[in-house]
Amino acid sequence: MEHLSHQRKITIMVAIIVAMFFSSINQTIVGVALPRIIAKLGGMDYYTWIMTIYLLTSTISTILVGKLSDIYGRKPFILFGIVVFMLGAFFSGTSRDIIQLIIYRGIQGIGAGVIMATAFTAVGDLFSPRERGRWAGLMSAAFGISSILGPGVGGYIVDHMDWHWVFWMFLPLGFLAFFMILFLFPKVKRRKSESIDYLGSLFITLTIVPMLLAFSWAGTKYPWGSPLILELFAFAIVSLAFFIFTETRVKTPLLPLSLFKNRVIAISNVIGFLMNAGMFGALIYMPLYVQGVMGVSATYAGYVAMPMSLSMFTVSAYTGRRMTKTGKYKKMALLGTFLMVFGMALMVTMNTIMMAAISMFIFGFGLGLGMPVFTIAVQNAAASSDLGVATASIQLFRSIGGTIGIAVMGTILSTSMAGKMKNLVTADSGINPALVDPAMTDKLAQLQNPQILLDQPKLMAIQDSLPAPLQPVFTQITEALREALAASLSNVFLTGAIVLAAAFVLTFLLKEVPLRTTVHKAGNAVTQNSEKNSAI
Repeated sequence: MEHLSHQRKITIMVAIIVAMFFSSINQTIVGVALPRIIAKLGGMDYYTWIMTIYLLTSTISTILVGKLSDIYGRKPFILFGIVVFMLGAFFSGTSRDIIQLIIYRGIQGIGAGVIMATAFTAVGDLFSPRERGRWAGLMSAAFGISSILGPGVGGYIVDHMDWHWVFWMFLPLGFLAFFMILFLFPKVKRRKSESIDYLGSLFITLTIVPMLLAFSWAGTKYPWGSPLILELFAFAIVSLAFFIFTETRVKTPLLPLSLFKNRVIAISNVIGFLMNAGMFGALIYMPLYVQGVMGVSATYAGYVAMPMSLSMFTVSAYTGRRMTKTGKYKKMALLGTFLMVFGMALMVTMNTIMMAAISMFIFGFGLGLGMPVFTIAVQNAAASSDLGVATASIQLFRSIGGTIGIAVMGTILSTSMAGKMKNLVTADSGINPALVDPAMTDKLAQLQNPQILLDQPKLMAIQDSLPAPLQPVFTQITEALREALAASLSNVFLTGAIVLAAAFVLTFLLKEVPLRTTVHKAGNAVTQNSEKNSAI
């Protein structure tokens, strides 16, 4: 797309950012509202699955679309992604139970994976790596804005409106994004010499799905050593072997293994995997902590997440400009990953709303510094013919990391809660034995389920309905529940901090290759006058 004028490129980028914002605002608005939605639909045991299925389907669609968009161009896929995402959002709002919501969130994930893979790759088509730094910062800023608006809006909706509007509120923005891409994004001719790697697509899917299912079910639905979990892992390993064999034989591989011979691409992908494992695995539980442990409404829980969004929004824009100016990125990656570790470590010991907000601010600062770097580093190191699949590779590893992180953190949370709840109902726990008395009313018996902490109006209604002699029992039980949930979540945040610390250490191994001022690598480069065209 080098022949396009700079003004046309800016217009296209505006359309891409609108599409990304539509996808990300729908994700952030759900996060803070999810505890209340679970309380309405039931199914606390499936809490992580609403996020896991989204990441699983987006992971598969990301890697499949990466190579296909290299062949057919980005436009048809980003349009397809917007339509599928809108359908998933609409049907999610019609869910009558937790299973339907999980299915429709899976559809949303397909659309999100397509949108993200094509959006980030399109930047590589339009601009040189040196200029991409600025746009990567602006795209991260779009995530920051959605993170600022989403939690507050999501909390307000579930507190004052029907929860279905969480999924329907921003559908009009989807139509705007669709038509902007339709009319502004240029078409690209298909590379007729390249074929589609159908076998590779099949085997990568058969690798990812059972692997993520095994991680999601192990330790919660089934024991880690159960036959089903072991069979799923074995199936994933066999499929991976077939995938690797296929990729070494086909003419146009779905994921060229030669990519990973490049040290920058290999290290960046591993860091992206660890960062998302620690980040997603822990941060999805912040609303659970604020609402369940601190007893804050969903609306105010959204405000607690705002400091992270504000710092990420501000710093990511700076990061992009800095990379464009200097062509360097490693120091920002190191500082960013360190601050993410520090912010997550603070979450382990937080016991006030202020402490939660401070830890989120620090984490967001690190996220804004570190996250844009690795995509740009990968695109800078990849050949132009592999730009789409190289970009998709880092999205793939991030998605797998997030999915596995959520699954592992979910296992840690459920295991910890099981131990705490067991202590809660034993005679020597200090809790009134009436808790396990068969004569206890059904209302008081509901307090044995930590899910009740997520529905503050219902919790208050139960308290108001109890006679005076049972009020101390109510207080004792709810406080014990909150302590059990707080201790369990501390274990989750500690695990996230350890995983992020591993990413920080690996960042020292990242080789810094100065960002190019050409769209393509030397040998097939079309040089841009980046000094002339870089002003926005």
